[in-house]
Amino acid sequence: MTTDLIVTLIAGLLMLVGCVGIVVPVLPGSILIGVCALVWALVLGGGPVWTAFAVIAVLVGIGISASWVLTGRKLKERGIPNSSLLLGGVLAVVGFFVVPVVGLLLGFVAGLWLAERRRLGDAREAWDTSWSALKVAGVGILIEFGCAAVALAVFAGTAIHHFLTLAPA
Repeated sequence: MTTDLIVTLIAGLLMLVGCVGIVVPVLPGSILIGVCALVWALVLGGGPVWTAFAVIAVLVGIGISASWVLTGRKLKERGIPNSSLLLGGVLAVVGFFVVPVVGLLLGFVAGLWLAERRRLGDAREAWDTSWSALKVAGVGILIEFGCAAVALAVFAGTAIHHFLTLAPA
């Protein structure tokens, strides 16, 4: 096995982990994808590989930006303060350690609902705003994941092209 192949396989596996990190926000998924693509481009080099890196970097940037901008705008429209999201985040971390696998999501939902319940004083209205926040976050995750999936496809296509052009005729 050559260094190019080993680096490509490791980068591809870590990019898949990055995709999982977007959906299960334990890892910085999009950032991991971008860093792996950069290391891959530095090792392999060449015009097509650097072009693929540029496309991947743009896709990762679009995914992160769209997720943040759309999510932030919608949450402000609904009047959900950052303090509610912060409490949701804190309880998500606690939930992650208390209840394996689903604790992260359960903790976030519980923390968000508790903060909104305290802020609004009405359980039903707190659930409505919490549900809106969850839907918006879900849309942001879908957009970021979609961009990451396209970035992974660019990586895979370029990697295949790279190794096919190196193969003896």
